[in-house]
Amino acid sequence: MPKTFVVGDIHCCYDELMALVQKIGLTAEDTLISVGDIVDRGNKSKEVYEYLKCRPNTKVLIGNHERKHMSGVLSYAQEIVKVQLGQDYQSFLDWLGTLGYYHETEEAIIVHAAFEHDKALSQQKEEVLSGATAGERYLEKKYLPETYWSEYYKGEKPVIYGHHVVGDMIQIKHNTYGIDTGACHGGFLTTIELPGFIVHQVKAKQDYWKSEQKIWQTPVLKSKDWPNMEFITITKQLEKLSFVEEAEARKFLNNMEKWITALENLIPVLKARIDLFTLELLNIHQEQFSIETSKLDFKTFVFKSKANNLKLDDLKKGLNTPQKIIHIARQLNVGCPVM
Repeated sequence: MPKTFVVGDIHCCYDELMALVQKIGLTAEDTLISVGDIVDRGNKSKEVYEYLKCRPNTKVLIGNHERKHMSGVLSYAQEIVKVQLGQDYQSFLDWLGTLGYYHETEEAIIVHAAFEHDKALSQQKEEVLSGATAGERYLEKKYLPETYWSEYYKGEKPVIYGHHVVGDMIQIKHNTYGIDTGACHGGFLTTIELPGFIVHQVKAKQDYWKSEQKIWQTPVLKSKDWPNMEFITITKQLEKLSFVEEAEARKFLNNMEKWITALENLIPVLKARIDLFTLELLNIHQEQFSIETSKLDFKTFVFKSKANNLKLDDLKKGLNTPQKIIHIARQLNVGCPVM
């Protein structure tokens, strides 16, 4: 008879997932349900994604980490996965859009993170079910400080959830089963077999998140679209990353600081070149000046220069990304620093 297995937060721990699959003797007829957070923090995001996507009789729920990818608001863990997946990242996002926030079997309700004790399944908020930041804040207002939703649950049907690392063993409380046992942090990957609520576990090989953060620092930094970031954003990013000590990453950040400074120092040079360009344009195209100037990408600056009203602040405001400075410098034949 086919069985159902509900697996906790995988977080890219593919080797542990395969060891668990072998341990439980998972067959093609068995149903595998993931509570979500299948990616981020671990070392094999693509392998986990492809396995769960392609395996028959598999259900994956949306966790807070999937929500972050879907919203496009990426923190470091998501940026790593974006680099790891490369050209497959958009397909991954498309697949996430087909997933649901809960799954119900005859034996249990399965969610990623939380379940409001006084609402029916159909009334549950997606941000609560998935453990999104908005859902966490909502529950903080609903429940007493230092308490968790599972302490209030009194439903007859068990709720199986992940998201909140409960330790090495599952946490059973008020007919709820917490099964995130911290695989990506060197803990255990856990599954509950239904209908018997039998627990199976495998120990993680290592603390993947600790090592992955160091491994991917430089690739993630290089993958950022620095040329099209506003200078104020770049400055904030560099300040935020001032703690980085790893040699290669530190070298990249130091070079980035020098590049940004050089570009900003180029603005007075560009102003002088625009003023000269404007005078040359006036001499060559006296009556056609406005027509010729309107063809230029930097026409606003030229018109200001003609009126003797071009200021450095105008350039700083208009050329607020590295790419904008590089673009106008090339048009004016001004040498530009290379990153």
